[in-house]
Parts: sequence; structure tokens; C-alpha cells
Amino acid sequence: MDEQRARGGPPQWWRHGPPWWDRWGEGERAPRWPWRSTVAVTVFVMVGSNFAAHGQEGERAELDLFARLLLLVAGGLLLWRKRYPVAVVFGTAAAALLYLGAGYPYGPVLLTVALACFSAIVAGHRRAAWAAMGTLWAGHVLVAHWLYQWLPPSGDSAASWGEEIVVATWVVAIAAVSELFRVRREQWVRERAERAEAARRRADEERLRIAQELHDVLAHSISVINVQAGVGLALLDSDPEQARTALTTIKDQSKEALGEVRQVLDTLRAPGDAPRAPAPGLDRLSELVEQAASAGLTVEVEGEPPRLAPGTDLAAFRIVQEALTNVVRHSGSRHARVRLAHDADTLRLRIDDDGPATGADAGGGGNGLVGMRERAAALGGTIEAGPRPDGGFRVLAVLPLTASAAE
Repeated sequence: MDEQRARGGPPQWWRHGPPWWDRWGEGERAPRWPWRSTVAVTVFVMVGSNFAAHGQEGERAELDLFARLLLLVAGGLLLWRKRYPVAVVFGTAAAALLYLGAGYPYGPVLLTVALACFSAIVAGHRRAAWAAMGTLWAGHVLVAHWLYQWLPPSGDSAASWGEEIVVATWVVAIAAVSELFRVRREQWVRERAERAEAARRRADEERLRIAQELHDVLAHSISVINVQAGVGLALLDSDPEQARTALTTIKDQSKEALGEVRQVLDTLRAPGDAPRAPAPGLDRLSELVEQAASAGLTVEVEGEPPRLAPGTDLAAFRIVQEALTNVVRHSGSRHARVRLAHDADTLRLRIDDDGPATGADAGGGGNGLVGMRERAAALGGTIEAGPRPDGGFRVLAVLPLTASAAE
């Protein structure tokens, strides 16, 4: 705020609303009764009018019971200004016009009209507020230049047009300030809605990211576990040692899966804390190869990954993981190839298997390919997946490295 003032700009609260604005605007509750402000304004008007009467003694009529009643009515009407702004602005204007028409001293009675006008314009009743203020000014002109001959105080003369210009300027200034605040209030409402929508969008994106992480972790691990469970059952009697190896693989794979799931869920329990373990990347590609080997899949890796930003590194790892999982689940081939290539701008990942497909959803027809495409699209990259002309299935991912550096 100090920096903005030094630059001559508006204060922070004027740009984004006062600090109490979000709390004041919560829910669709009926407006509160403004008791405190109404009592404060009414007391100020009553006391200020007494001082004004002493200053204008001999020029205007003395305050009597009727004058004090008009002042009390004008102040008391403000209690309903949030519920019935149109009635209040016309009521205060009528009370002030009666007060001035009866020859009572000029004073803070006009403050009640200003506050009622402000409330009506902010509430959206612009025409009613302008009409009430125009009526007050026109009535004052009529009293000051014609009806003064028959109204108290006796011997009063017509007011100068200079005074009327001052009154008109006062009316226009109040309405203009109210209009300015109304515009700012509408902007605050729009900005508040946009912030709420942005927060909901961020929450949806975070839920989608967590769902993708859980899908990738569980799909790969459960696929390996499923294959090894089948191997263990098949060899339990004929080759107990091989069955023991399969069970050991199941234990290791389930332990790793639980660890990764726990890491993802920890981000939900303590979103402000740093993760306990670094996010996986292509530096763990050898672990994927070993896990695939334990599921009976031989994987050849060609090429070395460049240094990647964390987000791109994680996306590349998950894409390779999901592609190998699909080979295990949906391909009859027990051999796959992973090729990594890059230049100054892009990283290309190609995962091939020789097939044939073991079902209609070769390559994965569920959320796996969708998740891979969403990961690549989030980084500005692309995914191409489909059968190869010579048989088998190919997944080709192109991820930009320039966006990764910016990340």
C-alpha cells in the first residue's frame, strides 16, 4: 500500500475492496439493521442542528418540537435504508424539504439525505436516488425564490442564485460519489466471483492431478502384481522356488506402490509441507525396466534423457510407466523398446511393442491414454498412440523443453 501511495496510485482496498468485504458479502442473508450508524448519524444531526441554530440565530426560525421531530424522522428512516432504499431516500428528502421550507436553520439534516442517496445508488436504484435529489433541489428553489413570502421566518428575502448553484453542486457531488462507489462495488463483486471460480478451477485441477498420479501408480503396480500372482499360482506345485520369487516380487511391488500412494496422499493432508520423497523422473527408468522384467517383459532402452524440469521429468516418467503397463496388460509381446531422443527444444519418447494385442483395447483403451495425453497437453506437448503398420503398438510423446525451462 505504501508503495502504491508513493507512486500516486489508488490504495489497495480501493482496487480489491475493503478487508471486510468478503465477510460482508458471504451468503444471501437479509441485510442487517444498521443500528449503530443510524444512532450515530441521528445524534450528530440533532446536536449539529443545535449548533447551527445558534450560528444562524435571527436569520432562521428557532428549533421547536416540530423541527426536532423532523430531524428525528429523517435520522430514524436511515434504519431501513438497506431494506427499503427507495422509500428511505424519498422519505429523508421529504423530511429535509419540510425542515428547510419551515425556515429552520441549515445544518446537518442534509447528511441524512446524502446517506440515503448513497445507499439507494449502491443498491442499484439510481433513478429513484436521482429523482429524490432532484425533487429536493427543485423544492428548495421553489421555497427560496417564491414560497418564502408566505413561509417562516417572517421578513425573509429570496435566496441568491449563487446559493442555489452551491446546493446543486452539493447534490451532484453526492450522487457522483455514490455512482463511483457503485461501479467499484460491482467490480468487487465480479472480482470476488472470479477469484472463487479460479479457486474452484485450481481445486479441480489438483484433484485431476492426484487422480492421474494414483491411476499411474496403481495401474502399473497392480498389473505387475497380477502377472506375478498368476505365475506364482501356476508354479506353486511344480517350481516352488520360482513361485517364491514371484511372491517376493509381489511384496516388493506392493510396498513400493503403497509408498507412492502415501506420498500422494500426504500432499492432501499437509499441502504446505514439502514432499518426503522426490517425485519420480527418468533417472528411475532402470527401476521401471526391472519391474517390467519381473512381470516377464524385456525392455530395451535407447538414448539418455536430458536434464529436465521436475514437472516434465515426472510427466515423462509417468508416460513411459503407463505405456509399459499397457504392454503388460494388453499385448501378447514380451518385448518392448523405449527410445529417448532430444534436441534443443523437444524431448521425444517412443515406446514400441511387437504385439499381437490380447484384446480389443490394445494399447490401453481406458484412462491410461487419456491421462498421458492430459499430462503432455499440460506441458504443451502431444501424444500419438496407435497400431504400427508392421504390427504391434506404438506410443510417441513429444514434450517441449523450452516450456520445461520456464516452469
